[in-house]
Formats: sequence, structure tokens, C-alpha cells
Amino acid sequence: MGYAVILAWVIQAAVGASLLVSWVRHARGRDAGLVLTHAIMMVGFLVPWTAFVATGAVVWAWAGFAILLVFIGFGDAMMVRRARVVTGESEPGARDYWRAVRVALKGRLGWRVTFHALFAPVVFFGSLAVCIVATIAE
Repeated sequence: MGYAVILAWVIQAAVGASLLVSWVRHARGRDAGLVLTHAIMMVGFLVPWTAFVATGAVVWAWAGFAILLVFIGFGDAMMVRRARVVTGESEPGARDYWRAVRVALKGRLGWRVTFHALFAPVVFFGSLAVCIVATIAE
């Protein structure tokens, strides 16, 4: 099951890398803290997850999941900011995330952002499921 998460992560990372390249070319450093932290830590997830797959030690799986839990929100923040620009929304609010999801589902953020946003739960909840099952099996 750990390998399935790695496969999902590779698919997600490929799309994320293409988004990162576009950001480097066009964003002129805008939101650099969010973008770079998200990208680096999502790659960082692979380190403990690979250790889990190699050793079977559940602590590594939970360490990887903790990285996702903390840093996946940086990607969500980027999607919300981009959706605000697209919609012209200037008043931030508690419903911004769901508004951004609707904007993405309408295709207004581009297919790569939409795919990346909608596929992220596969990696996140897949990792969580593996962590839980591995913990129970231990």
C-alpha cells in the first residue's frame, strides 16, 4: 500500500513540477514563501515515506503524513489566492476555500491547477489510510 501512495505522489509531483516551472517563468517571485515552502516540503514528504516503505517502521509513515498535514495547506492558500484574482474577490473570508474549489471545478484556474487540487486528497487520504492500517497491523 505504501507503494500506491508513492505512485500517487509521483503523479501529483509531475503536475506540481509543471506548475512550479510556470511559476518561475511568470510569477516574478510573487508568493515565493508559499510556493517554495510547499514544493520543498512536498518533496520532503518522500523521505520519511520511502523510509517507511523500505523498513516497515510505522513511525516513518506518520512522519511523512505529518509533513503533508502541515504543508499541504500552503498549496491550498495558493489556490485560494489565485481564485481571488480570477474572480476579482477582494474581501477574504471563511468561505474562500470552497469558493476556490468551485472556481477550479469550473476550469477557471487551468487544468493543471484543477487536477493538482483535486488529486491532492488522493495522496493525503491515501497516506492517512496507510498510516492507520499499518498502525493497526503492528
